[in-house]
Amino acid sequence: MDTVRLTVAQATVRFLAAQYSERDGVEQKLFQGCFGIFGHGNVAGLGQALLQAELNEPGALPYVLGRNEQAMVHTAVAYARMRDRLQTWAISTSVGPGATNMVTGAALATINRIPVLLLPADTFADRSASPLLQELEQPFAGDLTVNDCFRPVSKYFDRVWRPEQLPAALLSAMRVLTDPAETGAVTVCFPQDVQAEAHDWPVELFAKRVWHVARPLPEKAALARAAELIKGARRPVIVAGGGVHYSGATDALAALCEATGIPVGQSQAGKGTLVFDHPQCLGAIGSTGSTAANAIARDADVVIGIGTRYSDFTTASRTAFQNPDVRFVNVNVAPIDVVKHSGASVLADARETLEALLPLLDGWSVAPEYVAEYTELDRIWAATVRAAYEPRELTQNAVIGMVNELSDPRDVVVCAAGSMPGDLHKLWQTRDAKGYHVEYGYSCMGYEVAGGLGVRLACPDRDVFVMVGDGSYLMMATELATAVQEGIKVITVLVQNHGFASIGSLSESLGSQRFGTRYRYRTDSGRLDGDVLPLDLAANAESFGLRVIRTTTPSDFAAAIAEAKAAPDSTVIYVETDPLIGAPDSASWWDVPVSAVSELESTQRARKTYDEHKATQKSFLRPGS
Repeated sequence: MDTVRLTVAQATVRFLAAQYSERDGVEQKLFQGCFGIFGHGNVAGLGQALLQAELNEPGALPYVLGRNEQAMVHTAVAYARMRDRLQTWAISTSVGPGATNMVTGAALATINRIPVLLLPADTFADRSASPLLQELEQPFAGDLTVNDCFRPVSKYFDRVWRPEQLPAALLSAMRVLTDPAETGAVTVCFPQDVQAEAHDWPVELFAKRVWHVARPLPEKAALARAAELIKGARRPVIVAGGGVHYSGATDALAALCEATGIPVGQSQAGKGTLVFDHPQCLGAIGSTGSTAANAIARDADVVIGIGTRYSDFTTASRTAFQNPDVRFVNVNVAPIDVVKHSGASVLADARETLEALLPLLDGWSVAPEYVAEYTELDRIWAATVRAAYEPRELTQNAVIGMVNELSDPRDVVVCAAGSMPGDLHKLWQTRDAKGYHVEYGYSCMGYEVAGGLGVRLACPDRDVFVMVGDGSYLMMATELATAVQEGIKVITVLVQNHGFASIGSLSESLGSQRFGTRYRYRTDSGRLDGDVLPLDLAANAESFGLRVIRTTTPSDFAAAIAEAKAAPDSTVIYVETDPLIGAPDSASWWDVPVSAVSELESTQRARKTYDEHKATQKSFLRPGS
């Protein structure tokens, strides 16, 4: 057997460079490259291997220097999502804090079911110098390290204690990364001494390897049950989730809706599954949904969930569907999702299922009266959006509207946390299937700038608008430096409202009076109730070497968008808004418990409202078929 002598790190880099994914006959490299921040745990191992590859095999596994370990994971996740989970990045970090900084990113990837490969360094396998710098010592376990934190937030976890373990670990990692259902963060830990250890590897390990991404086919009996339930419905509605995008099922969804007249409400991940002005598109559904989608959902007798996890925002904490006889049809590749709400289950690929379901519904459609009803509801909501967009002053609604209307249809809006995601879900009019990218499975503050970088890397022919509030910007703006370093153009709209607008509004609605949500000086009273802090976030952005445009009027802001789009490199558009001016109401609810007893009258009132909503929650235990 032919062998080649390489270190464990060199073998890992060479292996990753030879991995490909394939679906529907189209091949692509599985790994676009490797992000990395070097420390004593990986600089002489994976760092040396990446340098050697860059010098000897340029382009095999390109290296990009990041600024924050969590942010590198976010960038990889955004890239993989835009590539429908068929491509991703590897991420190398040092041992200790460099590794554990990625735990939040790992949780985000796994919750959103986005593949990303994490390669944290670990403590010495031979324990020759223990205890090491940054080593966790526990009296009850000698083999425990801080990297064990990754176990509950990874879809696959392994640690390469010996070189001989590497092939099995890497092959298992690729299996999970290319699984259409059970994917997410994959963590393979590398003890720093093992990284640098040499071994004779079979050359077959480094041959081109193509991983087929399956499209599970629907069972005929399951399809028949689903079709029977749908044809018996008078008021059906589709809930389109991210799985529609990942399976490339947007055309199949449009064909089914156009043939049957079934309207569609969209989750955060499902925005863009139909463009906003499609006759059957009612826009966002749930706690941050449109009044049109939520009104139809309220009385729906059959809910067809396609590629959705039915998160609490999507179901308005199980209050969105109030018809006492409602039934569910669930189409999903993930067994954990397909059984939710006691639905009639079709465990299969979304595109394959929709295409197979269409002929079974041939000749059936909803009544014209139902079409007229949801069309009128959608018209009313569209008028509400137009009014919110009116740029009389620079409110957050107007900022969203101007970006929406002045950007190109194929441009991408990116967001993740704060008040902006909910407002975007309601108000953003998606004109292209890939034009909306909001991370809301984990709703992670700090995702925005790093995620925008990943989106632009995945779609270099589209402008990317990162919408970020001051709270999220302050948590992680570091990858603006990486954008400058790599010459990657991202347009960041930085909204300063001197606090946490989303939690401030939620706090007020729960009777907590916006406590701890404003950026204020502490006064002699001992409370944070003084003047606003003099934070100059525009100056901060300028310190990265970026073009920064300060705006104070709608005309300023419109001109800034035009200038940013015409520029060849990154721009930050800075705007201040009033956090007390909210978006139009969704006529919906989100379950956040309120104190059962309180001396505060505001909390007592909020608890009364909470109990009223809580009484409308449904268990959905009635069998779907």
